[in-house]
Amino acid sequence: MELQKIEIDEIGETENKCPSDVFLQIIKGKCKTTLIVLIKKGRNRFGELKRTLPTISERMLARQLEELVKDGILTRKSFGEVPPRVEYYLTDYGETIYPIIKEMRKWGYKHIERSINL
Repeated sequence: MELQKIEIDEIGETENKCPSDVFLQIIKGKCKTTLIVLIKKGRNRFGELKRTLPTISERMLARQLEELVKDGILTRKSFGEVPPRVEYYLTDYGETIYPIIKEMRKWGYKHIERSINL
């Protein structure tokens, strides 16, 4: 059997970067995809997110939100109040990633039984 040669352009490799890896780099981390979904659905405040995700520590939640802001997926709005009030929103760029996450979650639900050992 003869192996077919695959051109780099066919798989989307550009300057030693795989486009799929760019996406995965942004969403990897504790609960990042879940955070994006929750924020899209209107859970915008830190306390709401923490109550919804009780297994994540406050420190880890803050770190994940900070990384999503740094990557341009979320924007952070501070109201300058005491006690502090901060809300998170998807940026236009973040909105582009949401449909992909939605499809990934759909695939995950469909195949969750096969991955029970992960």
